[in-house]
Amino acid sequence: MSRVAIVGGGIGGLTAALLLSRIGQEVTLYERASQVGGRVAFEEHGPYRIDRGPTIVLLPDMLRSILEEGGLPPESVELLRCDPLYRVHFKSGRTLTKVNGIQEQAAEVERCFPGEGKGFIRFMHDMSILYPLGKASFLERGFKSRSEFFSFGNLSLMVRLQAYKSLKEAVGRYFQSEELKDAFSLQSLYIGGAPFRTPGIYTMLPYAEQAFGIWMLKGGYGELPRIMLRELKSRGVTIHTHTEVQSLLVSGGQCHGVVIEGEAISYDAVLYNGDFPHLEGLLPQGVTKKVRNTQKASQPQLLTRTDSSPALNQPASKFLPSSGCLLIYVAASKRWEESLTHQFFLPDSLNDSLREVFDRNIIPDKPSYYVFNPAALDESAAPPGESILYFLVPVPAAQEINWETAAGPLADKVLADAESRGFPGLADSMVWRKVRTPMDAKQEGMFGGGSFGIAPVLSQSGVFRPQPKPFKIEGLYAAGASVHPGGGVPIVMQGARLAVHELIKELSINEGRRIAKV
Repeated sequence: MSRVAIVGGGIGGLTAALLLSRIGQEVTLYERASQVGGRVAFEEHGPYRIDRGPTIVLLPDMLRSILEEGGLPPESVELLRCDPLYRVHFKSGRTLTKVNGIQEQAAEVERCFPGEGKGFIRFMHDMSILYPLGKASFLERGFKSRSEFFSFGNLSLMVRLQAYKSLKEAVGRYFQSEELKDAFSLQSLYIGGAPFRTPGIYTMLPYAEQAFGIWMLKGGYGELPRIMLRELKSRGVTIHTHTEVQSLLVSGGQCHGVVIEGEAISYDAVLYNGDFPHLEGLLPQGVTKKVRNTQKASQPQLLTRTDSSPALNQPASKFLPSSGCLLIYVAASKRWEESLTHQFFLPDSLNDSLREVFDRNIIPDKPSYYVFNPAALDESAAPPGESILYFLVPVPAAQEINWETAAGPLADKVLADAESRGFPGLADSMVWRKVRTPMDAKQEGMFGGGSFGIAPVLSQSGVFRPQPKPFKIEGLYAAGASVHPGGGVPIVMQGARLAVHELIKELSINEGRRIAKV
């Protein structure tokens, strides 16, 4: 049995703890906040409770399989299928409903955009071939070197997935209407990226939601860390909240523990689950300056970074954070019978609005926003006859914005627009409202105030993203939204699984070496 420390109790850390404890490893988890779960948590006020962060459940089979590998049977989580998936409201007055079933969706596309249904069918056909290949090549493995990533097979697949184009350009070859292109590329916002910046390889997102559905966790996504926590406690896993790791013990090319309140605590391995750019602050001083010379250096105590992550040769400030979010939580004394669980409201030009966010780092004059209305699917999500709503507005993570003065007016504008376009009587029925900003996110440890880790741009994707084993150092691993394969709850869990598999392999090799010496 090996002793493993997990730094950070977000979904990645909890997943790693489940997987490791399931195979008999001694796990201790350290979380600086008052509770585990990280971004996956609840916002609560009296009788009202709603997810604070993620709400849309994608890739349900991946989520369930990882939990099952960690010892939680599929029935541990109750997933509710959203049917329809969601509705997109265009400023033109047109409304597109995303529905389950390829032929059914094609008919809905044809109804809203005559002549475009065949483009949707062609998209689904092409992606039904490419998605399994992309999943196996990019989601289910890490990369120790550039040569592993830039293999002939991967390069060929990236060309077919149009990784050299933006997501919006990649879906653009299937559709003529700008509104329809928006509807099939806005999924980049799920991971904090812009449709015109996110690589075309992410066409796997709009395909996956259509192929495997959109789901909601009964009771809210915030139930997931609670379910995981109960299981971990039943196994005797040690979990410390209100406990901040000050630094990592690194010497002789190995990470062998953590420092907490000045006390050094030894471990056989450490898995870091905070936002990855913050890991640099836990490493020995000056290591980033020495890194460029590590290939020539002979000192074994120097930390070296793998050639698989060239971006990691830069200080944390050189990482590009994902977009920020203005989050508005509202309780209302009525229900909207025609409302779906998930809805998107787009401005006249989604492209122009997001250009203001991603290129100019300013609050958009005409914002886009997403609305989560869980009571539309789960009656118990709010008191009888009432609603609890969640509004997410993509905004810059830029810290120069004074959110104390900007948040209120922006929230007012969004709520007024929502009342006119889908929630009549919202203002008069509102009984509670709370707003969270990128400044709140930064204070909670989210890199740069971005809500989704580092941005999913080409220079921070695949081999260019921090890997589950990010350094040439034994015993140190990483998971989380900023680590390959990326953001989104099931994908973060997949990254934690990759890290754990690498950890176990390395521990086994080291154990074999020790036995051989004996």
